[in-house]
Amino acid sequence: MATLRTQYVVNRPIYSEDSFAEDFEKVSRKHKTILGHLKDYVTWDSKRAKNLALRLLPIIGWLRTYRLREWLPGDVVSGISTGLVSIMQGLAFSLLAELPPIYGLYTAFFPMLTYFFFGTSRHISVGSFPVLSLMVGAVVLRLVPNEGDPANISAFQGLNKTEQRVLVAYSVTFLMGIFQLAMGIFQVGFIVVYLSDTLVSGFTTAAAVHILVSQLKFVLGIDVKGMTGVFSIIRTLEKIFTGITGTNICDLVMSIVIMVVVFLVKIVNDKYIAKLKVPIPIEAIMTVIACGVSYGFDFQNKFGPPSAPSVEVFQESALEAFPIAIVGFAVGFSVAKVYAIKHDYTIDGNQELIAFGISNMFGASFRSFAASTALSRTAVQESSGGKTQVAGLISAMMAMIVTVALGFLLQPLPTSVLGALVIVNLKGMLMQFREIPYLWRKDKPDCVVWVGTCLASILLGLDLGLAVGLGVELLTVVFRTQFPRCSILANIPGTDLYKDRKDYLHMYEPKGVKIFRIPSPIFFANIDFFREKLVEAVCMTHKFSNTNYIRSMIQYFMLQMPTDNKEIPFQVDWNELPANIIVPRVDIHSLILDFSAVSFLDISALKEFIRIDVNVYIVSCDVYIQEKLHSCMFFDNEIKTSMFFPTLHDALLDMLEKTRNDRVFWSSLILQLLNTKL
Repeated sequence: MATLRTQYVVNRPIYSEDSFAEDFEKVSRKHKTILGHLKDYVTWDSKRAKNLALRLLPIIGWLRTYRLREWLPGDVVSGISTGLVSIMQGLAFSLLAELPPIYGLYTAFFPMLTYFFFGTSRHISVGSFPVLSLMVGAVVLRLVPNEGDPANISAFQGLNKTEQRVLVAYSVTFLMGIFQLAMGIFQVGFIVVYLSDTLVSGFTTAAAVHILVSQLKFVLGIDVKGMTGVFSIIRTLEKIFTGITGTNICDLVMSIVIMVVVFLVKIVNDKYIAKLKVPIPIEAIMTVIACGVSYGFDFQNKFGPPSAPSVEVFQESALEAFPIAIVGFAVGFSVAKVYAIKHDYTIDGNQELIAFGISNMFGASFRSFAASTALSRTAVQESSGGKTQVAGLISAMMAMIVTVALGFLLQPLPTSVLGALVIVNLKGMLMQFREIPYLWRKDKPDCVVWVGTCLASILLGLDLGLAVGLGVELLTVVFRTQFPRCSILANIPGTDLYKDRKDYLHMYEPKGVKIFRIPSPIFFANIDFFREKLVEAVCMTHKFSNTNYIRSMIQYFMLQMPTDNKEIPFQVDWNELPANIIVPRVDIHSLILDFSAVSFLDISALKEFIRIDVNVYIVSCDVYIQEKLHSCMFFDNEIKTSMFFPTLHDALLDMLEKTRNDRVFWSSLILQLLNTKL
């Protein structure tokens, strides 16, 4: 039995856009000129100054509404938990940047101090991120290789290899911050939309593979020099397998034990996240245990004075620092957006660029390397009760305490332990391989972007891989726009609804009428595709090919007729034509174009597209497009404003009414002409 549904009945005239404008007065709007926009931009008052201050310092907004008794306990617990994770990740990810572990602690502390004031996200944990660390490490290895002389940079004079690498790392980070700050000032935060979730997922998965390979030498305890460039991962694997016979069994066993224990405890944390108020800090526990049984690095226990970056390093690394800046912002903004939606507040992409830029510049001044956020660390901060960036500030204080007061406890920390912690933290990124079957079912072009970005990043390196991924993504956008899925619509009987006629049974399609839906903008690159699809859909190929011939014959014959005979009605039966006369029969007399999905168009392309010998109706055309058509003198004697209608139903009803009132055609004139010429 059919379900009873609420009914509605509409009783109104049939409207074209012209008749609608006659019956309803439109609001007159004045569009600002470029000069007007510039005037507004340079005009300042107290209100604009206040809004600017609130936008540049978001802390003013949320600190005024801070619920001390309700939020502070959760922020404290969250800050301590996140601080432990941030410290361990900073120590581990410093290996990826080819730096001593102490600089990972700097990265866990300094960038967070400035993000606390300038950031708009209340939940992300700012600090080291493995992908950025690896990208910085690639620049470090290129300028200060393991073997051979470093690059010819005057700032390297008098420095040992470690100091040279530190100089390169914080100089690249400072330049990265400059790029981010500049993009924020010039309000180009929208660029993140070009880094789709699919592209970022494929890129980070490839980065996880690079990171995994780079840590094998620490886990195995063998000496393999770092490599960069195209196919570096293959050459690194070759060196690892060549020297695998020299594996340090102690390092290998310790790494395996740590990975297994940390992995199992992380599963427990995930499974019982609702019952555990604070996740078990297994990484910190295992690090302390490992420090008691082995010997490692000799940490300093205090911060050095601020250091100026090297301009020469800027010149050498500018092309690499820019993609690092983009990736750092894209990852941070994506994670921030997830938690902003979850907790119902807004974040500002341009302000996030400014915040990350200042944070990286400030951190680099104290020798930290590139900072962004990590989803796992942010998840700990949010799930353990963190409400604001007070939790982030407390986690930074934890890093400061460890660095200044407890650094000596980390002296016997072996690199194999850090390598094992790095590998365990790659689980989330490596598990993204499971997305491939889902993406293939959901959207094949997206799957191509994922696979292309991942493979290119693995084989060609992260910088070239990101460029290839962007290229593949732009190609899919061009492909979708240039070759969209067009469709012929028909009416659902008894309604004013129109659907693809292939999808439903018992559709109503008036004889001689085709409704063609255009699902994308119309411009020079796809106009020929649309024309072909239109011809294919409405079966008008012969019509188009013979139009000029028939038109010229009619014009010629009318010149031979007396003037008073031009209005004589006549009709022709196509079946009575002589056998040797081939004139195509045209079944289509009206074409309705659905422009509801057309956001912009190339006006010259449209003019050629609709110059066909049938009645053309354009439906649901955007008001902005119509205004452009008027301003560009688009309309003439053949193309009139009367072809525009607000809805498909209005256009179809108007066409049917005109067809019923005009059954007399000039086709018999063609027959008379043909017989005369024969």
